[in-house]
Amino acid sequence: MSTSPSPARPQPTTAQVRRWRRYLADERAEGAVYRHLAARREGEEREILLGLADAERRHEQHWRDLLGEHAGRTGKGALRTRVLGWLARTFGGVFVLALAQNAEQRSGYATNEDATTAMAADERVHGEVVRALATRGRARMSGSFRAAVFGANDGLVSNLALVLGIGATGVSAGTVLFTGISGLLAGALSMGAGEYVSVRSQRELLESSHPDPDAHRVIPDLDLETNELALVYRARGMSVGEAEEHAAGVIARVTAGHGMPEQERRDYEEVGSGWNAAVSSFLFFASGAFIPILPYIVGMAGTPAVLLAAGLVGVALLGTGAVVGVLSGAPPLRRALRQLAIGFGAAAVTYLLGLLFGSSVV
Repeated sequence: MSTSPSPARPQPTTAQVRRWRRYLADERAEGAVYRHLAARREGEEREILLGLADAERRHEQHWRDLLGEHAGRTGKGALRTRVLGWLARTFGGVFVLALAQNAEQRSGYATNEDATTAMAADERVHGEVVRALATRGRARMSGSFRAAVFGANDGLVSNLALVLGIGATGVSAGTVLFTGISGLLAGALSMGAGEYVSVRSQRELLESSHPDPDAHRVIPDLDLETNELALVYRARGMSVGEAEEHAAGVIARVTAGHGMPEQERRDYEEVGSGWNAAVSSFLFFASGAFIPILPYIVGMAGTPAVLLAAGLVGVALLGTGAVVGVLSGAPPLRRALRQLAIGFGAAAVTYLLGLLFGSSVV
């Protein structure tokens, strides 16, 4: 019994070959990003990233199959993907994961007639996988990142507003400089002291809710029929059945001499050191507040100094806004422009007030 030969696949056009080669190169570059990230990790995260790299390899094969004899020499991929690969190879970390998340969200396979529906679904799922991995890193750095962004931006905006407001009154450049230095020191000290008090207060509040470390010593003497330990767990949010079952397990464990379960001794959040928070806030604020006074430090005065100070602060605000956007998975340009508008808006108000009071004095 003979079978008819399968129809030959039509030859791709030059435009198709060029496009498919570009997709193939991008998939290779994206797979390399995940392999570089995996090389800097261990355990479960490493396995997950290698799984993503394997998926990208399957996508590579799809484009190779379409290209057939036209595959030729694979290119290097899009510039942004190659840059991402260099960042992954050199630094790794949550910043690169956030960039990879944005890259997966930009995938155009859903509307690409040459890609399969499975590939489009893969890319959507990859975005969620990378989002989950990035979320772990965001959670680990949330406290320090908040202090860094808040402190630096507060220093940038508040000291720019102070320098522009005082400078607009017509005082000498030396007066503006010393005012800016005073604002830097006063703001940085205030930020440091406030952060210290905030962290210490939070720790004290949490520690007051921490179970008494010696309370477990009386557990062997409890009346097992009444089992009042269950009331403790009901007060912590367990249902009656869950509380009684958990309490019975704890009593059995302690009575047998195994001590309290680990989670019973560690049930509050670690919020860090008050001194570390104070020093970090002081330095971040000071680094931001230093930028607006740079023109006056080098001897500039008048409108050139104002324009340069505003320009330097604008660049810094755009940078911090873009970083926040990348790490939050949002469009970096939008976050950068928002940061710039808020900072310049506050500075413009004080500058106009300075002009008003300066003219009224004259």
